[in-house]
Amino acid sequence: MDSYDKLLSAWETSFKERDIETTYGQTHMIIAGDPQHPPLLLFHGTADNSAMMWVYNIKELAEKFYVIAVDAIGGSGKSEPNLNYGHQFDQVRWIDEIVSVLDMESLNVCGVSYGAYLSYYYTLKRPDKVNKAICLAGRIPSSQFEIMSKMMAAFLPEALLPSEKHCKKLLRKLSGPNYIKFAENEVLITHWYYLLRYFNNKSMMHHKIAIMDDAAEIAKARGKLLFLIGKYDRLSNYPQAIKKLEDNELNYKIIKDAGHALNHELPEIINEEIISFLT
Repeated sequence: MDSYDKLLSAWETSFKERDIETTYGQTHMIIAGDPQHPPLLLFHGTADNSAMMWVYNIKELAEKFYVIAVDAIGGSGKSEPNLNYGHQFDQVRWIDEIVSVLDMESLNVCGVSYGAYLSYYYTLKRPDKVNKAICLAGRIPSSQFEIMSKMMAAFLPEALLPSEKHCKKLLRKLSGPNYIKFAENEVLITHWYYLLRYFNNKSMMHHKIAIMDDAAEIAKARGKLLFLIGKYDRLSNYPQAIKKLEDNELNYKIIKDAGHALNHELPEIINEEIISFLT
């Protein structure tokens, strides 16, 4: 928690923290920007949190949007799940409750990795609510085997023995040539080491990834979605994933010199892409 707060102090913009009660427990949010600006809901990846995920993006995004960065229930942030979370977690209902409490009639959504899944999945399920969605380091998988095999190839064996040395090795493995932007930030790399070493990954198992194969359903959100994918991202830039985007005529861009942590590696470029697409 101390390292979480240290990361927040590096956000370089004013913000407030807020907790709301949902069916699945207390959800923590970090809010920045003018409430008169278009709302933008942000989702981080598995075993991450909002303080770490958006440290290089929040200042510019908050100048254009009313930003709500959500710590996932069961994740490694400040949200606290209750007993309902372990028995009947429904991602759409959870997000619906967040949107309702914030009294947002329509919104934009952006997420990284698993957060990219939440972004496109909520857009497909609530197309009347979402104006546009940006999916960073994301893809639409065709099977659970595809998900697990890519995760294992990317994170093992380093994640099984998360020493500081292995954390840095894993970072280089997941990133492109600009990994140094992450690695040289001592507060950031220390926090990531804590997450890899101490986070209980089983707590995120209730965040299931639904396999979306209904072309007609995907087509309904076609103009709303943009996928930004790092050239060196082994979790989202591979032939099967790109083919599915192309088969469904979804917008995507390959970001050169970036890997899975593209919004940390090339924040200026990613911020510009997000703002351009959403405005």
